[in-house]
Amino acid sequence: MSDNALYDSFFALHHGLPRQGPGSDTTTRRLLALAGQLPERPRVLDLGCGPGRSALLLAAEAGAEVTAVDTHEPFLAELRESAAARGLDGSVHTLRADMGALPFPDGSFDLVWAESSVFVLGFDRALAEWRRLLAPGGTLVLTECVWTTGEPGPEARAFWEEHYTLRTVAGNAAAAVGAGYHVLGTVPQPESDWDEYYVPLAAHAEAADTTVPGMAEAVAGARTEIALRREHGADYGYAGFVLRPADARWGSPHAPGRRGSVREETAEDAAAVWRVVSTAFGSVDTPSATEADLVDNLRQDADAWLPGLSYVAEAPDGTIAAHALITRCRVGGEPAAALAPVSVAPEYQRTGAGQAVVRAVLDAARLRGEPLVLVLGHPEYYPRFGFERASAYGIKPGFEVPDETMMALVLDGSAPLPTGTLVYPAAFGV
Repeated sequence: MSDNALYDSFFALHHGLPRQGPGSDTTTRRLLALAGQLPERPRVLDLGCGPGRSALLLAAEAGAEVTAVDTHEPFLAELRESAAARGLDGSVHTLRADMGALPFPDGSFDLVWAESSVFVLGFDRALAEWRRLLAPGGTLVLTECVWTTGEPGPEARAFWEEHYTLRTVAGNAAAAVGAGYHVLGTVPQPESDWDEYYVPLAAHAEAADTTVPGMAEAVAGARTEIALRREHGADYGYAGFVLRPADARWGSPHAPGRRGSVREETAEDAAAVWRVVSTAFGSVDTPSATEADLVDNLRQDADAWLPGLSYVAEAPDGTIAAHALITRCRVGGEPAAALAPVSVAPEYQRTGAGQAVVRAVLDAARLRGEPLVLVLGHPEYYPRFGFERASAYGIKPGFEVPDETMMALVLDGSAPLPTGTLVYPAAFGV
């Protein structure tokens, strides 16, 4: 049997499936929501689009102009037919191309989207090669197969070691941060997303003519995957990652240079942090000691201080431009994390330093394994980081504030979240 026969049979088996990997319209919408505010007509590149389920949704619901790329022309033809039937043929454009050799100029897209296809290149290579395609403020959205346990069983491990290297969600998030991205959110995909792929595929396998050269092998491969999922699905799953390159003006902890950078606070920064916080909440002429002393007092509180979650933005000349702190709080008696205070020196306000340091400390909290961060702040500022009303999660502070100012950010949607009354560390005095 030739390789061509197996290739042809594989695609014949998959032809007509609604999607070519685990996913759902619900998951696509969740990922789109995490991408945040988009231009009125965002430019979207859908890589490994298959028959285009995501491309069609993005065009219809986000008003996007979608360039859909795949190497398999019959998938693209199917997408063009579907787009025309929905009146979206002016919004969806197809291109047969290799996602590892894309012909587009730098900065061409507001969203680069790849559901169930990044394995073709590998997660790390995709992060490195696709960044250039993003316009300033653009977002990369990927879904990827991941380990869902630290100790997968031998059957699942043997299968994936032969086919593709998996990491955990935390491992991929760390790789993204290391590559100079901020993690805007992760989405663990439910079992129903696998059903949307495997149930139709199993039906195709049952109806396939296995006398066709290569078809018996294609069917056997599909059935092996489906059986592995059925018997060992607790070991692995699919997850979405919504990523944004770090602001080039402030770099990242892993990309310092002749620009600003963000990094973890050191002991030598304490005096400079005090100056930033005091002038941010007061002024250069009349600094406010209250918030600056709060940071110092939190450093001395072993129950509140979380090592590695005090971050600074450092200007090219070494000046500390901004500071953000996350400390331990309690919700319903269970541990959670509180973002406060966030401070930007007056001379660096409106330079992106504040957003850069907040995103960096939230990344650090995510990599540390914190599932939930709370903030009391401006309801028109913090939602850009993904914060929502805390009351929607059953969380309220033990003092009166407008409901929209108490916000929560879920960093790990797979972990159970506490509910009840939020209690800050004693140093806050509330």
